[in-house]
Amino acid sequence: MTTAQAPGAAAEVIAVRPGPPLAGTVSVDGSKNTALPLLATAAALGRPVRQSNVPDSTDVQIMLALLQQAGWHAAQPVGEPTTYVILPTESSRGLPDLAQAAHIRASYYLVPALLARYGQARLPWPGGCRIGARGMELHFKVYKAFGDRSLRDSSGYGIQAHTSRTGTVSIALPFRSRGATVAATLRALTTGRPLRLGQPNLSPEVLSVLDALSSVGWETRADEHVLTLSPPSSPPAAPAAWTVPGDKIEAATLACAIAATRGTARINGVQGKDVGPFMAALHQLGVPVHAEPNGLTVRAQETAPTGRPLRAIASLSPAGLDADFEPPLMALALGLPGTHLFADAINPGRHGNLLPQLTRLGAEIEEISPTECRLTGPQRLRGAGVEATDIRTGSALMVAGLTARGVTTIGGLDQLRRGHANLSGKLRALGADICEVTP
Repeated sequence: MTTAQAPGAAAEVIAVRPGPPLAGTVSVDGSKNTALPLLATAAALGRPVRQSNVPDSTDVQIMLALLQQAGWHAAQPVGEPTTYVILPTESSRGLPDLAQAAHIRASYYLVPALLARYGQARLPWPGGCRIGARGMELHFKVYKAFGDRSLRDSSGYGIQAHTSRTGTVSIALPFRSRGATVAATLRALTTGRPLRLGQPNLSPEVLSVLDALSSVGWETRADEHVLTLSPPSSPPAAPAAWTVPGDKIEAATLACAIAATRGTARINGVQGKDVGPFMAALHQLGVPVHAEPNGLTVRAQETAPTGRPLRAIASLSPAGLDADFEPPLMALALGLPGTHLFADAINPGRHGNLLPQLTRLGAEIEEISPTECRLTGPQRLRGAGVEATDIRTGSALMVAGLTARGVTTIGGLDQLRRGHANLSGKLRALGADICEVTP
């Protein structure tokens, strides 16, 4: 086995030019947004876990490095580049300095594992994409319900474990926070206490964590009103083995690129149930997309766009549109007839990143409010120099660049690689005219 290392960031730009309709078959990586909480779940479990289909994005590599700094092994079996075995070391050093946690949002998932190992956790405030405030108040509410104490200052936060309490922990969330739902779930795991959580987040990422806990004996039940967890009477003897599902956001970005070029292609490795609201949006725009076993097929060559308006409203509800689907849909809608509305109040800074970059390509977008905008298509974009100011802005700009006249150059690839190990390579495999250029 070899030990995971966090890679350095490259400094290239991507050059994109319009070309023929995309065609062929491509496979998505494992989901970054699922791998991160699953890695934290493996650490919280306290025994070896074999995790496969782990993506090689920068955020995931940082999480693996944090686990190692905090006293876990993250080792790769020889010849299995997307598999890691997570297991704790026998000795516990003093509470480590995890300064690198400031670079990713998902660092807060590590708190329950740190509490179980050290009795306390100390982390810098979450980082990652600059798309709005990284509120932690609901996390602190969760830990308070378990009897833990929180401390805060300008540099970060600390949690001190006080877990002498017993019995069911009951918490009602004011909104469906993914982070707080995972925090409550993992704190129940590390304390061995039953949990009753009102108004939980039931995104595919959370459901993957619940499936992982079910595989090691926890009883999990969830509907849109309440999530309940009960610890096993005795843990199963078999080793834990989990698989990260395919990246639904990478699949959606590829599907939008195929549709924007009026192509036909298949995307392997994603489950239709994870992209239902996104598929509904494509159907509304007149783009045929079909869910098949372990994949999607987009057939944009077969029908003309409908001209019907699209309302892409980001939502935390179980059947709602994931906010990360919105940017590639916006890039696609610029080339399709109709007047389309987009809103993302979940990440209030995202439009402030995305809209100015699309405007550089000649897009005309009416900003109704900081979180809501409207556009009318089709619009003819022109190539220009733009910047991937966050992960989803970068991927949306790649979609837009495939139809813009001339050359679009995209900088900020360190942001794009935080969520996608090789999105440009997947687009090239479908026939896109994309190359990485070293300045």
